[in-house]
Amino acid sequence: MKQSIKCFIAVFAAMLMSVAAFAQVTTSALSGLAVDTNGEPVIGVAVIATHTPSGTVYGVTTNEVGRYTINGMRSGGPYTVEFSCLGYQTVTYTDVTLQLAETYSLGATLNEDSEMLSEAMVIGAAASKFSAQKMGSATNISGKDIASLPTVSRSITDVTRLSPYGGNGMSFAGQDGRTANFTVDGANFNNNFGLSDGLPGGGSPISIDAIEEMQVVISPYDVRQTNFIGGGVNAITKSGTNQFKGSAYIYHRNENLRGDTVDGEMISGARQKDRNTNYGFTLGGPIIKNKLFFFVNAEYAKIPTIVNRWRASEDGVMDADNYISRTTLADLKKVSEFVKREYGYDTGSWTDYPANESNLKLLARVDWNINDNHKLAVRYNYTLNRGWNNTNGSSMDGGSRSGYSRLSQYGMAYANSMYSMDNIVSTVSLDLNSRLSDNLSNQFLATYSKLDDIRGTNSEDMPFVDIRKDDGSAVLPYIALGYELFTWNNGVHNTHISIKDDLTYYAGNHKITGGVNYEYQMADNAYMRNGTGYYRYKSLEDFMTGAAPEVVCLTYGYDGEAVPAARVRFHKAGIYAQDEWNATENFKLTYGLRLDGLFFDNQDLMRNNEIYNLTYVVDGKERHIDTGKWPSSAITASPRVGFSWDVLGNNSLKVRGGTGLFSGRLPLVFFTNMPTNSGMVQYQAKLGETQTIIPGYTGAYIEKKEGDKVKQYYDMSEFAGGLLKREELLAKLTSLGFPNTISPEDGTVPSEISAVDPKFKMPQVWKTSLAIDYNFPTSFPFSISAEGIFNKTINGVIIRDWSVNPVDGFARFNGVDNRPIFQNYKQTYEKNGKVSNLPNAYVLENTNKGYGYSGTFTMNMRPVEGLSLMAAYTHTASKELTGMPGSNASSVLNYMGTIYGPNDPGLHNSQYVTPDRFVASLTHSDRSGNHYSFIYETWRGGYNYTYMTANDMNGDGYNYDLIYIPTDQQVADREFRFVSADDEKRFMDYVHADSYLSKNQGKYAEAYSVYSPWVHRLDFSYKHDFKVKTGNSTNTLQLSLDVKNILNIFNSSWGVSKYMNPALGEGRILKYEGVDEDGYATFSTPKAVSGDANIWQRNRALGQCWYASIGIKYMFN
Repeated sequence: MKQSIKCFIAVFAAMLMSVAAFAQVTTSALSGLAVDTNGEPVIGVAVIATHTPSGTVYGVTTNEVGRYTINGMRSGGPYTVEFSCLGYQTVTYTDVTLQLAETYSLGATLNEDSEMLSEAMVIGAAASKFSAQKMGSATNISGKDIASLPTVSRSITDVTRLSPYGGNGMSFAGQDGRTANFTVDGANFNNNFGLSDGLPGGGSPISIDAIEEMQVVISPYDVRQTNFIGGGVNAITKSGTNQFKGSAYIYHRNENLRGDTVDGEMISGARQKDRNTNYGFTLGGPIIKNKLFFFVNAEYAKIPTIVNRWRASEDGVMDADNYISRTTLADLKKVSEFVKREYGYDTGSWTDYPANESNLKLLARVDWNINDNHKLAVRYNYTLNRGWNNTNGSSMDGGSRSGYSRLSQYGMAYANSMYSMDNIVSTVSLDLNSRLSDNLSNQFLATYSKLDDIRGTNSEDMPFVDIRKDDGSAVLPYIALGYELFTWNNGVHNTHISIKDDLTYYAGNHKITGGVNYEYQMADNAYMRNGTGYYRYKSLEDFMTGAAPEVVCLTYGYDGEAVPAARVRFHKAGIYAQDEWNATENFKLTYGLRLDGLFFDNQDLMRNNEIYNLTYVVDGKERHIDTGKWPSSAITASPRVGFSWDVLGNNSLKVRGGTGLFSGRLPLVFFTNMPTNSGMVQYQAKLGETQTIIPGYTGAYIEKKEGDKVKQYYDMSEFAGGLLKREELLAKLTSLGFPNTISPEDGTVPSEISAVDPKFKMPQVWKTSLAIDYNFPTSFPFSISAEGIFNKTINGVIIRDWSVNPVDGFARFNGVDNRPIFQNYKQTYEKNGKVSNLPNAYVLENTNKGYGYSGTFTMNMRPVEGLSLMAAYTHTASKELTGMPGSNASSVLNYMGTIYGPNDPGLHNSQYVTPDRFVASLTHSDRSGNHYSFIYETWRGGYNYTYMTANDMNGDGYNYDLIYIPTDQQVADREFRFVSADDEKRFMDYVHADSYLSKNQGKYAEAYSVYSPWVHRLDFSYKHDFKVKTGNSTNTLQLSLDVKNILNIFNSSWGVSKYMNPALGEGRILKYEGVDEDGYATFSTPKAVSGDANIWQRNRALGQCWYASIGIKYMFN
């Protein structure tokens, strides 16, 4: 094989040049220079790299300056790399290991051998930390690192903490973790919609046993990297090789493998049943040796739980202490048989209820060496995370809500009226890497991801039915049955398709890459209350005899839409080009430009004319809100420049860095809020004895005189005769005059509006970094790195309420705290002679305010074989207007400390930032089969607080007003006033004792600037290998113990984080008491505030205690 490749190379050899690629998300690369003993470049050297485990071969020749590059290579290794040329002695390197998305620098010096009599020179590859030619900030985590990592949760976020910038879930560099870009084999695994903080698939979308390698990137200067402003995580899955390898494993943890005490105090419920058993296997090997390979992984986690403890009674006597309901077994049986007979509906059991949580992961991958020039990888994975929930407690529409749950001492529901929460991940990736000629290579990558969070059920399509049994004093439940009333078409769906093609051309001292990519994304949020219909009956007899129901409800889509949803679709097209130039042997420069166009699809929107006709004055201009259009198409430019300088020419001292623009993502829930609140998606029909009829209603009604007015209420006898299923009920309602279609003219003015500015752009930041790497001249690998990164916001994201007038001209308090007072601050409009406040209009906009920086120092050492050490300290700061927490406008504005109101929060510390973090890891393996691993983490922050006043001091409707921190002189001069001398003394004593407040007297407090104290944690893993002889093979049986926060075993206070004393009101240490006769604000302070106040308390939660997992793993090869 090697000889045929050499012949091919000899025939097509050309004078080529190639330079390293940095950000090949799914592959690795090899690059270097071939010279003779005089340091002159050798042209036409055949470079053959062979992936030893699979026999995969890559080949190229050196160009006119002696350089070569091989792209699209399998990550990992080991590789053997052979340099051969006529007239020179062959040089072969062994044990070369490549890192994901990095280019390994490997050169060769060839001795002349004109008679070709010398044997090949074999050299073990030098283990330099800086053989990779990276420029920006990135951390590579190998499969070996992942396998040795102490982890109880077996999650991706446990792995990312090995990055100096990790440690806080998927949040990097002070950014919301929902905006991080997580890809596996190039496929989207992001929390795109953003209703919750975790990753898809219930937070665990893929098994860590299927991961070959991961890379955490913060500032890569390759223009092919996009879709994040904080950080990104690239992962690739394992591949098969020429040897059959596999494993079978089981990991278990339970309530007896964890602590139950914090600071000597027992935690209530700590020993309740809480078990998780994880079963799995991996298998990989050849289908055709050296040609076609497979890898599969399956994993299943089972978590026994109890969702419903309530049981029916024999005699109708309730016993709440023992979870016995007054509902009788006889009545449950009677109703179940009745609906089966009359409607063909199976209620499910009334004694056995679904409960167990589960997580299923499946993955399959095929790698095909089509020929010497084309390599194809195809991967599919599926994850289903399922947890069961009781039927909704007591919510309903159209009548009086019960004060008791449907499952309680008063009532029971059937098993098929429960619902599951299904988190589903389904992805496919296809990766084709081609060598088209010696100076032309190509990567084609296509991915499909479907990420859904939906409610599931065992029920058939059936109205939900409540049957009452009242005692005369209150509305009380008795029996509930049918399709759970909030489950029909309730879910978040996200579809992501991406296609990209990168073409790389090698010419002279340049490697020129051009590429195009296309993304399609659809996200929707469907929520239909009473989607299958809802009936409530006053008694069991009424239900059984078909009497008139008390309430009937149905939510349905307009114009026959069966699955209405608030939906956003967009297309993103990108084109990019860059040049990687080896200016000298030791200096490499990369520069490029990326252009991305974002094109929204308006097909799912409809304008609400009543909203559009409202006039808002924003920044002195009249503005209208069109809920029928997404933002206009926009082009975003992202130029980038990076460099790497090998100062001494031997990879021992490197200076690297760069600058450039990076575009990111925003949780799509902030887009779907617009159609959700526009009122143009679906209609909710609510009929009941206490509900007045809608205009145009043609059915029977009852008139009642109330004062001087006669009101018309629904006559519910219209619905006597039994249940109508969903389609029948819809037909009945539309025949009675309920709307079944909608147009822009049918819109109404809602209580609040969500919208997106027509000129809105996705987030973009400018990043600049500089780093120094030094490899000590020791007999063992020992290196240090120092890196600084600065970020400047180009397009940040904020929400403004257009209905609020600017504060210019507002009255102000007297004294040093002279913030504006919000009185009559809402804009108004007039309709039909009536003047009303404009509804709140929460509009998504951009800002260029914000910046951040970080500094990192990292040490890596491998002093002896089998022992590895890493330590890193990172300081991070990030200033922003808002971190966009939660999923709607109220969650953003309600948690934003301000002085001048919600539209002008001012720059403040990011709520996501961890200002200081230190992480160290130690792994050691000996020859007796013992494997030890420790991870020590300590950090400051995690709980970030704001010092605020209570009582909405400025009157803007949000109780998040920043305090003014007076100086002692200002208090003495009565420029800052308290209602009593005691309040004054206690507050000022607190100020003097608090490090933040005392340093900032005479200023307003800054939001999220009070950090919880340092936390110190040590995690431990021990594994022992037993060798098992099976025929001619030796396999491994591994026993493992992983412990989180192991020192907590010895002292229940160790490793426990602290949060602010609740008596301090989450930082509300001043209470606004009104204005005195001089126009000064006056304040009191809580009794807990004093000079010796206990500010921090230990977090007495189970998650703070030590936790252990035990495992058994059988590995064969």
